[in-house]
Amino acid sequence: MSSILVLSGSPSATSRTAALAEHVAARLRVDGHTAATVRVRDLPAGPLQHADAADPAIAAVVSAVSEADGVVVASPVYKAAYSGLLKLLLDLLPQFALKGKVVLPLVTGGSSAHVLAIDYALRPVLSSLGADHVVPGWFVLDRHIDALDGDVRLHPDTAGQFYPVVDAFSAAVHTRSLVPAP
Repeated sequence: MSSILVLSGSPSATSRTAALAEHVAARLRVDGHTAATVRVRDLPAGPLQHADAADPAIAAVVSAVSEADGVVVASPVYKAAYSGLLKLLLDLLPQFALKGKVVLPLVTGGSSAHVLAIDYALRPVLSSLGADHVVPGWFVLDRHIDALDGDVRLHPDTAGQFYPVVDAFSAAVHTRSLVPAP
């Protein structure tokens, strides 16, 4: 069984991004993966701000990234880029933390004008962390995510396009986990 870590980079307590990340993790579990979610906002702020990778909570996340076969990186768009909170965590990862992993970038935002944040802001950082298999990411409009009482419903047009992206990521992780590590 392959393991997937879902990183949710929203600083908001009532985040559609976090709800979507949890929804994706649940879908991946149904597909036979072990999937855990980390809400970066729940990590200790001081160690994140001071780049204290030795902090137990931060070290646990770094270890979880290291052990995962696949990583989903979810973030809302702020100022045409992924969240600063997510950046704090990504900056604490070792240089090649994503080497050999399948990575799915997911971005949420208020307008389709932000869709390029995946390719121009997030993808380069993921590649610099050694990710050699970043599957095509996906942008979801905030208004297309209904998160009520822990249940997520996507707008039908969004769901029809989004779920095949998640399923392709799942298949890529399954395939990658069958290949022996070099």
